[in-house]
Amino acid sequence: MNPAAHRVSLTVLVALAAVAVVAGIMAGTPMLERYLPSMPAVPANGVGTVIVGIGVIVFLVWAIARLARSARARSRRAALASSVRGELSCGIRSRLLEQRMNELLPDERVRLGARYSIVVDELGIAFFNGGRRPRRAAHFPWREVRTIRADSMVVGDAKVPVAVLRIRHHGHSVELPIILSAGKVGRYALADAPFFATVRSWKAMHRAALAAEGLELPPLTAPIPIITPAMQAAAAMGRR
Repeated sequence: MNPAAHRVSLTVLVALAAVAVVAGIMAGTPMLERYLPSMPAVPANGVGTVIVGIGVIVFLVWAIARLARSARARSRRAALASSVRGELSCGIRSRLLEQRMNELLPDERVRLGARYSIVVDELGIAFFNGGRRPRRAAHFPWREVRTIRADSMVVGDAKVPVAVLRIRHHGHSVELPIILSAGKVGRYALADAPFFATVRSWKAMHRAALAAEGLELPPLTAPIPIITPAMQAAAAMGRR
């Protein structure tokens, strides 16, 4: 079974189990209400122990899943670093990005991992899934990239920076919003100076590749600000 089919099967099994548990609780509620008064009292500390135990189990499952995902991302990055030329970045999957990619590539059914790798080189921009054996999910040559700009989008209750690439492929023109991962514990999306430095580098590589092929260069957009640590400190002092 390939990884995509395995993920789908696992998701279906978990969903069915959750539905069965909820249905069982709803169906058994009248019976529980009838027999609960006759059952012996359970010490409060016993209930607390059970709740704590369930919480610990849930936390361990979550932690193991996070560690496995991080190990997979590190293996993929190491494999790409040794086999490709170009800049490596880590992206955070969003439903909007996958939807837009499938609008451009309807025959390929693009699926991205929760954390995927981005390779930007003289040939274009590529997106990779997998672990020790990276699998390319999508690739766009520079001639299909119209513009690159910095923007932001709302994720949950927070606004995060995104690198927006306008791609023209087979007559379709679509913007791809890419959230870059900070790659640090406690941080979600790449922001501030590291984010803008990445976007500037992509823009420079894009223009150099188009110029090398003698193609029309994209129009210059507003300059991307360079934020230094001193500027960040001054801004923080001003907010106090």
